[in-house]
Amino acid sequence: MVSLVLLAAALLVWPQLKPLRRLRPQGKREITLPPYVWLAAAAVITYLLAGVGGLIAAAVIAMTGRRILKQHKRNKALRQATEALSSGLGGVIDELRAGAHPAQAAEGAAADTPAPAKEVLKAAAATSRLGGDVERTLRELRQPLLTRAVDQLARAWRVSAKHGVALADVLDATRRDLDQRAAFARQVHARMAGPRASAAVLAGLPPVGVLLGELSGARPLHVLTSTPAGQFLLVLGAVFAAAGIWWTQRITEVEP
Repeated sequence: MVSLVLLAAALLVWPQLKPLRRLRPQGKREITLPPYVWLAAAAVITYLLAGVGGLIAAAVIAMTGRRILKQHKRNKALRQATEALSSGLGGVIDELRAGAHPAQAAEGAAADTPAPAKEVLKAAAATSRLGGDVERTLRELRQPLLTRAVDQLARAWRVSAKHGVALADVLDATRRDLDQRAAFARQVHARMAGPRASAAVLAGLPPVGVLLGELSGARPLHVLTSTPAGQFLLVLGAVFAAAGIWWTQRITEVEP
């Protein structure tokens, strides 16, 4: 037990190693601890404070929070990429209606479009300039954030090439659909702010209850960290809380 405490303390007070930094190249003098060192320190401290059950409960909550944060970032990036592609298509449509060649229109719009939508327009421009199959190029393009939108764009290009429909018209229809989907996703995200806040409050009630019990002298922390039944309940409560938070995130997030 004493050795574990000393190990945790050593990890937390890891030296800065300034002499070593001075000997390193000027652009690489910053020395940072690997993430697993902090993870190991947190695991040791959690085990010492709350036992095996507390360690498992903390791991469940941490993994759930990491997954929710990752999904939230992905949805945000997806909305931004969809809006960027829609804006880029608007530029392509304007150029086409002004009489520009599809390759020139797509290349000109790509210059003012952020990634990853920029790569989509550049691929379409390059293929169109060489007289290739734009639909096939778009379908083979690997853009995880724009898979659905790129597939829709490929179908629009195929309709124009196969049936002789003006490319500007089918791209305009595609752009309007992307705009509607992005607007719907933003609207749902804004309206679900209240339910997400309520879920966060409900998820925080159990720790508050434990704290109130500790202040009243009931000693729930001793039960949770020092008895087999308490350890089991600690893990079970963490699993239920993580499942509730994850499910709330699933039903309140909409992909554009």
